[in-house]
Amino acid sequence: MFTYSTKGTCSKGIVFDVDAENKMHNVRFIGGCGGNLQGIARLVEGKDIDEIEALLAGIRCKGNTSCPDQLSQAIGEYKKSKNGAE
Repeated sequence: MFTYSTKGTCSKGIVFDVDAENKMHNVRFIGGCGGNLQGIARLVEGKDIDEIEALLAGIRCKGNTSCPDQLSQAIGEYKKSKNGAE
């Protein structure tokens, strides 16, 4: 389970799993707009993290980011952590 602390959004964090085939699972946002974030979590379930990262990067809401953009950034941090572990 990877945990990411969001910045600039109503949600305060994102947790998720990535399997051996780089597919995202069990996405959960902490705080934020429940219905919308549950929808995002269902839409990305089982999808490739590179595809999700590219698709959601740069989506803006009230500020210079959004919950989808933060999920994209969380994936980037996850990938950095995995590259550093190797």
